[in-house]
Amino acid sequence: MDAFSELANGFANAFQLQYLLFAAVGVTIGTLVGVLPGIGPALALSLLLPLTYGFDPTGALIIFAGIYYGSLYGGAITSILLNTPGEAGSVATAIDGYPMAKAGRAGPALATAVMGSFFAGIISTLGLTFLAPVVANLAKSFQATDYFALMVLAFVSVTALVGTSIIRGMISLFAGLFVGLIGLDFLTGQQRFTFGAPELLGGVDIVVVVIGLFAIGEALYGLARLQVAKEEKVEFSGRIWLNKAERKRVWKPWIRGGFLGFIFGSMPTGGSEVPTFLSYNLEKRLSKHKDEFGKGAIEGIAGPEAANNASFSGVLVPLLTLGIPTSATAAIILSAFQIYNIQPGPQLFETSPDLVWTLIASLFIGNIMLLVINLPLVKVWIKILEIPKELLFSGILVFGVLGVYSISSSLIDVLIVCAIGIAGFFMRVYDFPVAPAILGAILGPMMETQMRRALSISHGDFSVFATRPLTVVLLLIAVAVLVLPSVLAKVLPKRSDADKVGAE
Repeated sequence: MDAFSELANGFANAFQLQYLLFAAVGVTIGTLVGVLPGIGPALALSLLLPLTYGFDPTGALIIFAGIYYGSLYGGAITSILLNTPGEAGSVATAIDGYPMAKAGRAGPALATAVMGSFFAGIISTLGLTFLAPVVANLAKSFQATDYFALMVLAFVSVTALVGTSIIRGMISLFAGLFVGLIGLDFLTGQQRFTFGAPELLGGVDIVVVVIGLFAIGEALYGLARLQVAKEEKVEFSGRIWLNKAERKRVWKPWIRGGFLGFIFGSMPTGGSEVPTFLSYNLEKRLSKHKDEFGKGAIEGIAGPEAANNASFSGVLVPLLTLGIPTSATAAIILSAFQIYNIQPGPQLFETSPDLVWTLIASLFIGNIMLLVINLPLVKVWIKILEIPKELLFSGILVFGVLGVYSISSSLIDVLIVCAIGIAGFFMRVYDFPVAPAILGAILGPMMETQMRRALSISHGDFSVFATRPLTVVLLLIAVAVLVLPSVLAKVLPKRSDADKVGAE
């Protein structure tokens, strides 16, 4: 069946009352989560992971997708009104969003964000609909060495492009790999890193790792930050809707941002940081109002917000077709798949077509709900900013610990999640990125499996990783992603200095 007929079947399932309700609940919770400073989609999904045990897989993933979509818009509210981006993808929005709010134009700024999210979401979901099956078919020819190289590329990309230090990123990655290898060796049955504790023979549950690093770690960091920093809030007033001149200025950035976000999100590097800043710089270069950028240019909100939202559908391409998460939030969604013993990859479109196409159809529905629910409720969401943050973060600590205990009723898991949470707190304090640790814990065992499978076939000959062109290309790209940022950082300043001398 072609993509149109499969998508039609997906809509038939998605229009069931329970799934429509799940989509609405997900978008609403996501917006609420995004509005609350310091709580991003990754933290929200980590808290809700234990609750998904009582849901069917399709319903759980629809809720998760809705939370992600809603939180992206909710993060725009805090970026615009508080100058506090909830995630890296919202940083570009704050550059012009906050000056617009201070100038009394918070309404048009927020409307630009939600409508840009809507249009970009439609563009990127259409891209997912037609690109994902193609990638899945191509991936069927992948062999063990190709999957190993692809996972190396995913590790390197997230490590090199997230955070300010590659060294810190590598330390975080190897810490995650260590946690992922705890338990029994799947080939020999030998204990690894269990330290004699029988409770660790089955490994550390990924839900425990996720809740520890995000929920516990982020809550501790938020409570500590409240002691040294205060938020400066801009009062919301004036109109919400865009006037004719503003509509004329934003529709092209919406489209360009949508395409940028989807394209970069679909790459193994993934994430929303790169496309949002590329979109901002592109709009600044193309705009007829360059002098407004940094002071309240509406294009500076339209492009990055569109790219931010579109990147989510892009991230789903490698996740659904290759089983490769390219962001921390995607890694949590992958762990939700694993809870139901579903492994995303090339066969997913054949083994679970109803789940995949219902999820894709629900993304279209969730986009419409995002627009319908959020535009009229802007002032309601803003009221939520008045919740005392001490109560908020304390509640997260309680729900995080209870969520872990509800999974296994094990005090050992509670102690482990608290220890991981403390580690996550210090990671935030000393600027160690969390995403590489999550990816290492989830993908580490999978990468080891593919590597040992390839070596088993080649009788221990490591040259097997240089025999397939695709494997070699992926490994070379990984090396380039790892090396180029540091090289460019040294070369570009020298060039700019040389240009200044030449200009003089």
